[in-house]
Amino acid sequence: MKIAVCIKQVVTREWQLRVNDAKTWIRDQDASFELNEPDAYALEEALRLKEQHTGEVVVVSAGPARAAQVIREALARGADRAIHVEADALAAADAVTVADAIASAIRDEKFDLVLTGLQSDDQGFGQVGVVLAEKLAMPHATIIMEVQASESALRVKRELEGGWFQWISLPLPALLTIQSGINQLRYATLKGIMAAKKKEIRKVTPPRPVDPTQRILSVHFPEKAKKTQMIGGSPAEAARDLIKRLREDARVL
Repeated sequence: MKIAVCIKQVVTREWQLRVNDAKTWIRDQDASFELNEPDAYALEEALRLKEQHTGEVVVVSAGPARAAQVIREALARGADRAIHVEADALAAADAVTVADAIASAIRDEKFDLVLTGLQSDDQGFGQVGVVLAEKLAMPHATIIMEVQASESALRVKRELEGGWFQWISLPLPALLTIQSGINQLRYATLKGIMAAKKKEIRKVTPPRPVDPTQRILSVHFPEKAKKTQMIGGSPAEAARDLIKRLREDARVL
């Protein structure tokens, strides 16, 4: 089974976010970066499928040169080779633009299965996998919690709302977006880190200039404000007023 895993480099959750001078994205010159968490689960699922059915796992990342950090990490965890679609403009590009760049890079590879994380930790749109499936003309399923694969088909478990799940079947080739928590992550060993240095990373450029279909006009931090409201009356009246405010204003009930 030949599997592609799309991965993204995102700012670490511990880093103190700062907005750039143009106020259109974060200032990432001095940021620290890590592998997007849902993508890590997608990679682990691909490695497990390879162990069950043999084959090849190829990681694909669209982003600037610094994305090589997470590519090397994925190779150290067990991926066989990598494709890096390198362009600075892809760092904060929209889902359609990123999916188009990835599709152009992997279309000729004829993968049996393409896995992505459910969403990215920075933008969180959850659309790259869906758009990529359309561009590759593949059936797809989202929010996957379990994968059962055969030579020509998949049976997958989708997470729905309210604690419900759905089992569906798909033919191969197909694309799945993987939910965090589907498996137990493995980490790179010293042997894996050393082996990663010898694995192939094929660098490609987007087939045409990156021209986003969406543009971020402004980014800002939420304003911090404190507001105290006093609730009076009898205990019964205060309780009714508190419940009303929690339901209608705070919307936590």
